Amino acid sequence: MEAAIKHIHHEMDATYGKRRMLSELLDLGFNIGIEKVRRLMARLGLVAKRPKPHRYPAGKRASIISPNKLNRQFNPEKLNNYWSGDITYIRTGQGWLYLAVILDLCSRRVISWAFSDKPNSELTTRVLRLAVQKRQIKGNVIFHSDQGCQYTSDSFQESLKENGIEGSMSRAGNCLDNAVTERFFRSLKSERVNYRRYGTRHQAISDIIDYIEPFYNQKRKHLRLGNISPVQYEHKLQKTA
Repeated sequence: MEAAIKHIHHEMDATYGKRRMLSELLDLGFNIGIEKVRRLMARLGLVAKRPKPHRYPAGKRASIISPNKLNRQFNPEKLNNYWSGDITYIRTGQGWLYLAVILDLCSRRVISWAFSDKPNSELTTRVLRLAVQKRQIKGNVIFHSDQGCQYTSDSFQESLKENGIEGSMSRAGNCLDNAVTERFFRSLKSERVNYRRYGTRHQAISDIIDYIEPFYNQKRKHLRLGNISPVQYEHKLQKTA
């Protein structure tokens, strides 16, 4: 069993704590409880990577740009009802790299991502176009974001309209209104980026894509999804549809 725990710890890049480790071991047929998992991980010196504490600023006024149609409904029952997006930045030896993503809130899957050396509306419009292409949607989607100028720009708003997507925005200064996407960025940085030193933007892009697709979407278990990955959850929904 210790060999299995070591293998899972390595395979999952040291991102699994005792609960996800327990789920993996049960899937492999081991008869074990969470306390024994905790003791074995401690004995083996295995510690999961943890995000640093993050303080969210309190908003002083309600958004007047677009209504918050999501209203913290973070667990929709169907795919392609609610998407959320945001931008984060990664330090490289060539300067900042900006990453934009869109998640399906039902499955927590990162359905599209795009990179740029500038955090502009071209980046957010491009990642939206990729999401539409991948999901082949025909309207009936609500897209939620913050009030950044990349999302309030004419080009991005026009792209929403062209694809029949309704816009929704967080209240000013309230990151908790977009908590799922914020949580993804925290996982990305605490489980991967913070342990790297990227000499070039190309190195960062390659490593981040490796985190998103083969790991986060395909393998990483989510407690909210019943201890399965986003892709596995989508397959489960498709089988029961």
